[in-house]
Amino acid sequence: MKTGSGRYDVCIIGAGVCGVNIARRLSAYELDVVLVEKEADVSFGTSKANSGIVHGGFHTGKNHLKARLELQGAMMFDRLRQELDFPFRRCGIVVAAMHEDEMRAIEQLYMQGVDNGVIGIEMCSRARMLELEPKLNSDVVGGLWVPGGGIVEPYRFVFALVESAMKNGVEKLTDFKVESGAHNGDEWTVRAADGRQITARYVVNAAGLWADDVSKAFGAEDFEIKPRKGEYYLLDRLTKARPERVVFPVPTSISKGMLVVPTVEGTVLIGPTAEEIDDKTDLATTREQLEKILSSARAMVPSISEYDVITSFAGLRPTLEDDFYIAPSARVPSFIQVAGIESPGLTASPAIGEYVKDLLKKEGLRLSEKPDYDPFLASRIHVKDLTPFEVDTLAKGDPAWANMICRCEKVSEAEIVEAIKAGHTTLDGIKYFTRAQMGRCQGGFCTYKIIKILMRETGLPWDQITKNGGTSHVLKDAL
Repeated sequence: MKTGSGRYDVCIIGAGVCGVNIARRLSAYELDVVLVEKEADVSFGTSKANSGIVHGGFHTGKNHLKARLELQGAMMFDRLRQELDFPFRRCGIVVAAMHEDEMRAIEQLYMQGVDNGVIGIEMCSRARMLELEPKLNSDVVGGLWVPGGGIVEPYRFVFALVESAMKNGVEKLTDFKVESGAHNGDEWTVRAADGRQITARYVVNAAGLWADDVSKAFGAEDFEIKPRKGEYYLLDRLTKARPERVVFPVPTSISKGMLVVPTVEGTVLIGPTAEEIDDKTDLATTREQLEKILSSARAMVPSISEYDVITSFAGLRPTLEDDFYIAPSARVPSFIQVAGIESPGLTASPAIGEYVKDLLKKEGLRLSEKPDYDPFLASRIHVKDLTPFEVDTLAKGDPAWANMICRCEKVSEAEIVEAIKAGHTTLDGIKYFTRAQMGRCQGGFCTYKIIKILMRETGLPWDQITKNGGTSHVLKDAL
């Protein structure tokens, strides 16, 4: 971790999916850019706990900024996948109408999608829906088919973007909780709670759930981010209920509904709920919500079983108004607000990076392209994708490739070491980077081994190993 005592052209606050897309976009120019994050690693906030869907562009009318950025962002994923090698697949989206009266809403979504310019959108009969997705409830009466929708592993997407940005000169400061900002002359002084400070000519507020606090700390607009909690449940990759497409219900006024998502890594995600809460740290899950999610999911895919559930988690969406708030501050200079980025924020995030780059240019930031900018990352080796013969060949050079640490997800010791060398020194950071601890046993067999490797590679004592930084220590002395 760097000391955080430098001078920069742009400081981006928040290393979630929006902040890192902005950082990577700016890394293509002759700029000094710093990305600051209050957590111990990137993607530890809202970005780690979402549906991982690349949306289809039909839920919101084109008069909304979020709809325009969603459509633009969705089309950027194929190129990003080629450049950054993160898990992504265009499997398509179906919206299932289970009652005749829901077909009126399907027709409205279809017309809205056509008006937005969604490619290939189709209103479907019952027979067509069952042809597209045989796992659907046979009582389905019709629905919508959007072939451009897809699935992505959100944390691997964020990690790849950060790696690319840093490769092209962006600096990253973690455990940097912004406490205040003061504007003097033509630059901002940004202070962290631990006493570190940096200066920057421009500041981008992409702090997610905490964007309202950051805005106030800089004397900018006074608004309130309200957290909306969504609980999810993850089904084992061996479940027989895995659909081929992302399955949506007909949406409500506040939510796109509880979904059935075939994740890009082979498991199945069901949820989320949509509960308005006040506590921005409340990530608890409940049996009551599990029953609600299971009931909703089974209405669309009846073969879903509670016995396939391997874990639960919750995410908090930063709700503000009915649209994204992306604009220069009207109160303070050289300060760009990127707030209220809820669904479809992940889908829109590549376009948000482009949009914010253009806003900074309009605000006076000079953009000169780097002649040596390199958008590509080398592909990483994953043992689960290799044959036994290929693993044996690797192991001849380094036996760690043949030492399986996480058997559920087939993650080797060599991959754990790569994660640590890439700067991921918490259990959660390693989990999101490698998928170790994400399988059926949820880390029951591999956590101890990962802790031992962390101690060996970092020199940290056992009582300083944390789940996700801060005070989240995993082992404590019982005496």
